Amino acid sequence: MAKHTPLYEEHIRLGAKLVSFGGWEMPLSYGPGPVAEHHRVREAAGIFDLSHMGELFVSGSGATDFLQHLVTSNVRRLKVGEAAYAPMCYADGGLVDDTFIYRLPDGFWVVVNAANTDKDLSWIRYLAVGQDVNFADQSKDTGMLALQGPAAESILEPLTPLELTGLARNRIEVTTVLGRAAMVARTGYTGEDGFEIYVSSDDAVPVWRGLLEAGRPFDLIPVGLAARDSLRFEACFPLYGHELSAEITPLEAGLSWAVALRKGEFIGREALLKQRLEGVERTLVGFEMIDRGVPRHGLSVYADGERCGTVTSGLYAPTLDRFLGLAYLPPRLAEPGAQIAIELRGQMREARLVQRPFYTPTYQRKRTGG
Repeated sequence: MAKHTPLYEEHIRLGAKLVSFGGWEMPLSYGPGPVAEHHRVREAAGIFDLSHMGELFVSGSGATDFLQHLVTSNVRRLKVGEAAYAPMCYADGGLVDDTFIYRLPDGFWVVVNAANTDKDLSWIRYLAVGQDVNFADQSKDTGMLALQGPAAESILEPLTPLELTGLARNRIEVTTVLGRAAMVARTGYTGEDGFEIYVSSDDAVPVWRGLLEAGRPFDLIPVGLAARDSLRFEACFPLYGHELSAEITPLEAGLSWAVALRKGEFIGREALLKQRLEGVERTLVGFEMIDRGVPRHGLSVYADGERCGTVTSGLYAPTLDRFLGLAYLPPRLAEPGAQIAIELRGQMREARLVQRPFYTPTYQRKRTGG
């Protein structure tokens, strides 16, 4: 039986097309359609229901040490109010999941992927036996909304006492939104500036409705999973089950910046250190279709007539008006401009390797002055 978020009835009321995703019945798109929703986030603002995600509150005197050992990022360096992207690995370096960890005054807020929630919690609890650490699964009691796009700050600013201009990227604050208790983080997975808002499940509907009403003058619309995928894809943010899996390491996925090999022991360190020293056997690359065709997940990639990899994600990129894809290839074949072929319905379709990301996230452009 499919699970429903606290906003399920709101999606029906708004005419969403619903699909099954990780055991949840979620909105794929609304009236305007995925491409229009995608453009609205890039140009104005969109609001997403992410209440299917898993949330875990970790506390206790051993919480910092436990998380430091659990993930590849350096949790000990996080100050109160800071967040970090934190891959979680098995001993062989393969990914259990990619998480986001926020440091709060009294513990850590850990957010995991919806489809992996049960597996992740079982893994974490297994590893925590005998340690001075407490867990509270907050998933069912939490509503999670993402407000993303250039107008996001202008929409949210009058609805919270929090000084948003002072809230830097990857920061979180405990506050209120529309008079409801909330945590507001300047994070997101679209490549745009914006916020992820955590409220109680009971407050999810009034906050959702209030944000939509406040955002009407700014052309805010609800956005479904289809546009969420195309937005993250253009920015080349990895997705578990596509670019990430138990068979793929964070180094192969281009996430070395999130692997703190010098921080001390953590699960998977030996395997990752060996891979760092010896080099990866495959690496994630971006490509652009030359011939017609959509490079879907799972299609085979060829170079010089030999199969050399598999497409992890591929679709039409609305912002760029191009058909693009991501794939794992041997490093020797990973030079931008190199010609490859995608096997599509038994036919070889030409493509060329291109630089990643396809779309530079707004906050990265601001840092570089671009």
